[in-house]
Amino acid sequence: MTQATLNEAKLREWIGKSQSSSDTLHAKQAQLMQLTLDREPSLQTGDALPPVWHWAYFLSGSPMSQLGRDGHAAVGEFLPPVSLPRRMWAGGRLIYTKPVHLGEHITKNSFIKDVTLKHGKSGALVFVTVRHEYFGSDDDLRFTEEHDIVYREDPSPEAPKPAAVPPPAKSAHEEIITPSTVQLFRYSALTFNGHRIHYDRDYCKEVEGYPGLIFHGPLTATLLADLAVRRHPGKQLKSFSFRAVAPLFDTQSFTIHHDGDALVWAQTPDGGLAMKASFDY
Repeated sequence: MTQATLNEAKLREWIGKSQSSSDTLHAKQAQLMQLTLDREPSLQTGDALPPVWHWAYFLSGSPMSQLGRDGHAAVGEFLPPVSLPRRMWAGGRLIYTKPVHLGEHITKNSFIKDVTLKHGKSGALVFVTVRHEYFGSDDDLRFTEEHDIVYREDPSPEAPKPAAVPPPAKSAHEEIITPSTVQLFRYSALTFNGHRIHYDRDYCKEVEGYPGLIFHGPLTATLLADLAVRRHPGKQLKSFSFRAVAPLFDTQSFTIHHDGDALVWAQTPDGGLAMKASFDY
């Protein structure tokens, strides 16, 4: 394992590092996702995989002895050896070229696209962009994804609470989402996500300074992509781009919105913007 560092030049040596994996998109995993979203498990082999549900596939992990304090695999192998202790899924961009169907065998090629060190009000931040390309058994490109990860310092007890970002002004459709610890556990299990912020309340409060369990960023994005699909029935999603702005917790209900056009977002219980996504058909 490479020694952790905040030397940007060293971290940027990881740019271009790659890895590959493959998986068969069995219908059972998609059915379990439907149940996690409180739906009937109706998807079958041959059906199209809903947008961003591929996060329940291509699962990987590390031995318990190789995990960091947060439950993630320690950095320094595929991901650069960032010395900052906290990490977040900051956003992503997906472009769909051809449909993916349940039952297909898909290959995922990943590489580090960029590593950037910045300094904000809360201290040092490292942004890592990972690009994934997904190919069918016929070697046709099905879709691409760019995944943004941000690493940051532990919170200071004296640090002021960040100001809420206002959501878009126009909401044509709104739905209430009521989180539960069981749903968070199920999504962690479905995606083999050991990140403790989603299930270890003491760790969330005492180490990372949060008031409750964090609602998964990818699960929020899943709800937003699902809302976009349901508000435009019969259309094929071509692109989906999302950015996390503020965390959501299991302690209160929050809302998701559609502007009636090509924008969806999640709103915190206090009315601030939590995640914003745009899409195209």
